[in-house]
Amino acid sequence: MDWFSPEYLNHVISTYGYWAVGMIVALESMGLPLPGEAVLVLASVYAGRHHDLHIGGVIASAATGAIVGDNIGYLLGREFGYRLLLRYGRYVGLSDARIKLGQYLFRHHGGKVVFFGRFVAVLRVLAAFLAGANRMDSRHFLIANAGGGILWACIFGLGAHTFGQALLQVTGPLAAGLLIVAAVVIVGAALFVRRHEAELEAEAERALPGPLQPVHRLRMRRLI
Repeated sequence: MDWFSPEYLNHVISTYGYWAVGMIVALESMGLPLPGEAVLVLASVYAGRHHDLHIGGVIASAATGAIVGDNIGYLLGREFGYRLLLRYGRYVGLSDARIKLGQYLFRHHGGKVVFFGRFVAVLRVLAAFLAGANRMDSRHFLIANAGGGILWACIFGLGAHTFGQALLQVTGPLAAGLLIVAAVVIVGAALFVRRHEAELEAEAERALPGPLQPVHRLRMRRLI
């Protein structure tokens, strides 16, 4: 059985309703590779054809799942992410300087990553955990996370509900197109960081001087 097929997902939606939408979106937002966006689209189309689901409830369930799941992912990242980066980062080319660079980038651009990451498949799974691991300010994370989650749920939910089956016919090509765009953006960002890595590392060192440590300790040290 294909667990991610539209037929099976429709069965799950018709059986568990709003709970299925909220749980799958939440688990994806926590970092599990689940089809949260596909479930939102299918549930929105389903709500347009059946009376047991309402589009408002589908959108609310998806937005709630996105916000709750991202916050759990963020907390997991804060608790375990930094230690995992220190312990295993060197195996994937993450030196102390690069880890500090990640802290610096999330400190200055974390809100953009979290907000727009909701619309990109790869970042939707990883952004919250990385935000926590890089000690992004919790208030800024909450605002960016809630804004991105609500806007994402409204755009895809209302769009699918409005266009119905027509949207399903272009979901495959649309998903492929978004994946290509996401890949281009990610590769472009990686190339930019690589070409300017020394400059960015120097900026990160000026902003976060001294030995590598969690960002919250650096903040506390400056307040003492």
